[in-house]
Amino acid sequence: MVSKLSIILFSGTTDKILSAGVLSQAGAAMGSEVRIFVTFWGLLSFTKGEKKMMLPKEFEQMGPVFMQGMAREHVKSWYEMIMEAKEFGAKVYACSMACGVMGIKREDLDPIVDDMVGAAAFLQQAEGGQTLYI
Repeated sequence: MVSKLSIILFSGTTDKILSAGVLSQAGAAMGSEVRIFVTFWGLLSFTKGEKKMMLPKEFEQMGPVFMQGMAREHVKSWYEMIMEAKEFGAKVYACSMACGVMGIKREDLDPIVDDMVGAAAFLQQAEGGQTLYI
């Protein structure tokens, strides 16, 4: 088991964020210290407002089939998974530099985000653990 799991989430597409949700939820439930660092296009899904499904262009036509499969298998949304991971102590950080570049202010971020931090601060927290880039 990994004692510390750090996830760098660069993409804002549902397939990638769902993967981050699954891994963060499983890791946190197993007792790992979980940290998610959301940057650039990933930030778009972590702002306030409706959480819409966004699939990569090559998979857009699969959206309805994907949603039916998730419903049939009782798979929670990525947002619910990350919220459950947070119940086990997981933390979600927005990249402060990317927020600045994209014009995203702290008050624009969804409450699921714990704080805005720089890359160096996140890497210090990730030191000694497993880091995944999604």
